[in-house]
Amino acid sequence: MTVETNEAPLERPSEPAGILATVRRVRRFVAFKGFSSLTRRIVLLNLAGLCALVSGILYLSEFRSGLIDARIQSLLVQGEIIAAAIASSAQVETNAITLDPDRLLELQAGESYGPEDGFAPLEFPINPERVAPVLRRLVGPTRTRARIYDREGQLLLDSRSLYSRGEILRFDLPSPNEPKPGFLERAWLGVQLWLGRGDLPLYREMGPQAGKNYPEVASAALGTKASEVRVDERGQVVVSVAVPIQRFRAILGVLLLSTQSGEIDAAVKAERFVIVRVFLVAAAVMVLLSVLLAGTIADPVRKLAAAAERVRRRIKTRVEIPDFTARADEIGHLSGALRDMTSALYNRIEAIESFAADVAHELKNPLTSLRSAVETLPLAKTDSSRSRLLEVIQHDVKRLDRLISDISDASRLDAELQRQEAVTVDLKQLLEMVVGLAQDVRKDDGVSVSLSFDRAAGAPQDYNIAGHSSRLGQVVDNLVSNARSFSPQGGSVRVTCRRLKDGAEIVVDDDGPGIRPDALSRIFERFYTDRPHQGFGQNSGLGLSISRQIVEAHGGRIWAENRTATDPDGTPHVTGARFVVRLPAV
Repeated sequence: MTVETNEAPLERPSEPAGILATVRRVRRFVAFKGFSSLTRRIVLLNLAGLCALVSGILYLSEFRSGLIDARIQSLLVQGEIIAAAIASSAQVETNAITLDPDRLLELQAGESYGPEDGFAPLEFPINPERVAPVLRRLVGPTRTRARIYDREGQLLLDSRSLYSRGEILRFDLPSPNEPKPGFLERAWLGVQLWLGRGDLPLYREMGPQAGKNYPEVASAALGTKASEVRVDERGQVVVSVAVPIQRFRAILGVLLLSTQSGEIDAAVKAERFVIVRVFLVAAAVMVLLSVLLAGTIADPVRKLAAAAERVRRRIKTRVEIPDFTARADEIGHLSGALRDMTSALYNRIEAIESFAADVAHELKNPLTSLRSAVETLPLAKTDSSRSRLLEVIQHDVKRLDRLISDISDASRLDAELQRQEAVTVDLKQLLEMVVGLAQDVRKDDGVSVSLSFDRAAGAPQDYNIAGHSSRLGQVVDNLVSNARSFSPQGGSVRVTCRRLKDGAEIVVDDDGPGIRPDALSRIFERFYTDRPHQGFGQNSGLGLSISRQIVEAHGGRIWAENRTATDPDGTPHVTGARFVVRLPAV
């Protein structure tokens, strides 16, 4: 059974193409995430600190000095053993005593005959032929150079010149055509000598007759063991130890033991190679950890920067800033600050756009009315019609003037609050001044204004808050004027300030009809007014909006509610409106 299908088979990419695509993705990932400027700085700074530490360890390591001290002690012990062995077999054997017969015939009774020098101490010079086999057997396994000098500093034996029976002694002579070292090689040898020498003297090979030019040989010839540390022309350490060869406290000669050139340096290099290997492993781990650390810093910062760039280029929609606030570090704080700033920026932009639209709408109504009245005025035939049109024009002009003044005040409000620094405001003194001015103003409404203060249990004694006194006074004045406009003839407006534990609360009550339930959530909107008892256009509708803007800029809240009372029959009814302003303390 065959099944036919119209679908074309999927084509698999060739293997080289897939590998190239993977390589390109890896390159993009490394270029984009792994080696940003911040990542490079973190990696380089961490590696610089590690390199400085390892360089100090390699340059100031105590391993070299400890190895030199251990080698000196070893050579001293070795030298004492070899010197004792040489002293025991160093004398020249003489089994015959040579006497002068004529001297014997001249002796008188009781006289004796001794050596020619009389009472001179016996001396046993070192016999190189007897010492050479012993020296070869003792020094051979140690790879140490041994030289024997007599008491006058003349070289008797050198382990470099010793050879066994049947062994051919060979010396490597320099080739006559050997090229001289170039500039770079000489410079490198100079660097090695400078790094390895320090304050050590330079080792020079002395002639066979100048053994006492070595300070340690001169000291040993006087019976004192001595040691010296030098460096050769390649900067390699050479340790020398001189031990006197004594027999019955008579100094027969000096044994000079010295290490091979580069022996100690080879051990130091091996130790430093181990340190370098550890450094490479530590550097690899540090680079990996630095890249991971940089990823936790650079990637969020890059995402925040990209989001900020999208915010700058956005047209209509809101751009969401990445949320890293779960991180308890500076990146989390930065993310939260950017999110709050962006949200405030969007709110400000939307408020400006909405404000501009509302302003255009509110200005359009009086302008339309004014235009109609102006166009109709030439067509009026009677004086009463012209007078009525002129009243409309004057009303619309006053309305425009009031709108423009309120709009100007509202537009300057945010900038003014941002520029001015908040100061400590005594709310009690401020309310007394504002309410006093309201009481002194002569109005024909017959409404009285009163002020009282209250304090909650445990609240502070003062009424201080942080803010701007002029703007807070404007809020209170707007609320008092608004309550006064709704209060009936002979009514009262009561202002109460209550000190709380964490702030202060201002309550403004009136005896008016209250606020319609559907208007409680709208009365703080711009250009909204609900005054059926007043003529149209008598109020701009910006007073309460500006008051809310000022209160929120101070970190407070403002709301409106109705006061109610219960009739004798149990029916509730509205007794007036109440506006509440709550502000935080200093």
